[in-house]
Amino acid sequence: MVKISLNGKEVQVKENATILEVANEYNIDIPTLCNDEKLAPFGSCWLCVVEVEGAKSLVPSCATKVREGMVVRTDTENIKKARRLCLELLFSDHYGDCLPPCQATCPAGVDIKKYLAFTREGNYTEAVKVIKENNPLPLICGRVCTRPCEEACRRNIVDEPVAIDFVKRFVADYDNQNGSFSPEVNKSSGKKVALIGAGPASLSAAYYLAIMGHACTIYEALPKPGGMLRYGIPEYRLPKKVLDDEIKKITDLGVEIKNNMALGNEITLEDLRKDYDAVFIGTGAHGSYKLGVEGEDLEGILSGIEFLRDMGLEKEVKLKGKIAIVGGGNTAIDAARTSLRLGADEVTIVYRRTEKEMPANDIEIKEAKHEGVNLHFLAAPTKVIGENGKVKAIECIKMELGEPDASGRQRPVPIEGSNFTIDIDFVIAAIGQFPQADILQQEGFETSRWKTIVTKNGSYVTNLEGVFAAGDVVTGAATAVEAIAGGKKAAISIDRYLKGEKLEGFKNLFTVSKGALEEIDKNEFEEERKPRQKMPELNLDERLASFKEVELGLDEHQAQEEANRCLKCGCEIEKDCILRNYGMEYEANLEKFKGGKKHKYPLDLSYTKISRDPNKCIRCGRCARICVEVKKIGALGFVNRGFEAIIDPPFGYNLAQTNCDGCGECVISCPTAALYSEEFPKNKAIL
Repeated sequence: MVKISLNGKEVQVKENATILEVANEYNIDIPTLCNDEKLAPFGSCWLCVVEVEGAKSLVPSCATKVREGMVVRTDTENIKKARRLCLELLFSDHYGDCLPPCQATCPAGVDIKKYLAFTREGNYTEAVKVIKENNPLPLICGRVCTRPCEEACRRNIVDEPVAIDFVKRFVADYDNQNGSFSPEVNKSSGKKVALIGAGPASLSAAYYLAIMGHACTIYEALPKPGGMLRYGIPEYRLPKKVLDDEIKKITDLGVEIKNNMALGNEITLEDLRKDYDAVFIGTGAHGSYKLGVEGEDLEGILSGIEFLRDMGLEKEVKLKGKIAIVGGGNTAIDAARTSLRLGADEVTIVYRRTEKEMPANDIEIKEAKHEGVNLHFLAAPTKVIGENGKVKAIECIKMELGEPDASGRQRPVPIEGSNFTIDIDFVIAAIGQFPQADILQQEGFETSRWKTIVTKNGSYVTNLEGVFAAGDVVTGAATAVEAIAGGKKAAISIDRYLKGEKLEGFKNLFTVSKGALEEIDKNEFEEERKPRQKMPELNLDERLASFKEVELGLDEHQAQEEANRCLKCGCEIEKDCILRNYGMEYEANLEKFKGGKKHKYPLDLSYTKISRDPNKCIRCGRCARICVEVKKIGALGFVNRGFEAIIDPPFGYNLAQTNCDGCGECVISCPTAALYSEEFPKNKAIL
């Protein structure tokens, strides 16, 4: 036995032990990628480096034996930097996708590949369960999501993206009709949470808080819950019955909703903080910007937000003649399509940029055109012209695109002397939304210059003790799925707060990616072309004659066929990948060596039991050494030298051409998914 100093503590250890073995004995975590208990120390990854007093540099703990009086430190800033650099170098030549691009792009982080797999099997209850782990509103999102997942889908390289949203809607509708899935709810915590506003952020937060065992009461200013889902999205896109069914699934968990209770009137934050253990603010962005031009106070000038809200409140809204909608977002499109259904003779959207820059969903723009909405691009209003106090025309000026602005889009620049007029009977302004900051400030919230609530260090906590916020009231006007994602994260922070735990921000998703669609070699995706399933829709005459839902939903056969189009991207072991987990722990910068050369090798799927992806190999040598030193087979070994070194079968063979006996020892030992088999789980002892 010898005595050493380990992180400032004197310990007695076996003389022939390595520093790594001693650290493991004392439950001190030292990362390693190349060490395996079946093998002698190799020291190839250099991730396990530690400081030894008197040594000129850091030493590998797996290959350095202890000696009398040794002073060892395992967790200094210098060590962390070295480990981070080591990981960054490994990631620089690591070609793969940790997560499927669809999941990595989804604001809520839904495991899309998994629920598509359950859909293929016809297991719709499990599919809904997977979705609701991160998104409790699939009935709604299946109809109104902006579908960033589909824009990222690698199927775009082959033909068309998988209709991810259509499949989500199918499984959610199926489950709604059969009433099969209900989440498990923890026993009561005895804690109470008040949530202000009944939009997607609050509904999401309440769902997860209820599952955690906390009693939730939502206070809503308007007559019915839903926020912008009810009062901003028209019936033909999101039927109110569907919205009510989704909300009922949340109230069935014990969540109480009190309507006609406005912050600053019927309720105050001061009272709620006395009665509840925590408070959540999800009041959305219900304020709307004016046109800011002469004549905007004339009769016939409407706010897009108020126009759609009046429709949601089932007020009688009369429109006739020619309608001009100013704006290019979804509110503008919704207002235009609604105007047609109300009997307008002609509807024109006036937008200051081109169609390419429109923030509205592509599918919504396409449907608006199909229904007869005119789009006038590169034009902006300069004056509203009236007669007898009522709108008669709108004067506009032509625009051209200049340099990019803060949004990354080219800035529209007026063309001097290009003014023109459009005869019009009504103008609907849909040029932006913002939270109602006056009320928020009266209640004591710190707000930004964008009128949003300021939250601290990514934990969704406000400047007021025990008060949290998420959704549009924090981000400004965004999408429903972004509000849903914020609601869940806020619920996690609230749960931590109620348990007396430290409030920390949420780290950015750590995921290696093969790159954007345009960076991918199309030869990687040699896949049979399969047509995307078409969503059945109402015909044009039926649409414009009512507010019936336009999209009718896929049938079961279509949903399964569409789920079958999934290319199953992403890593098979992303949650258990040692390399990725260390990358997250040490906050490796994936951009550090982005400009360097990256190898791209063909996959080896020749052997039925084991698949090989050399692109994910980190050359730790474990598989080759086990195959040679332990199994005495030699089906794998180092090939080439230096930067071109790789572990491969000998003589250019594929794995099936070797004498591999399929034992799976190489798979079990591999710290990444360079070697994978469903038959052989990864070695949990080293994960």
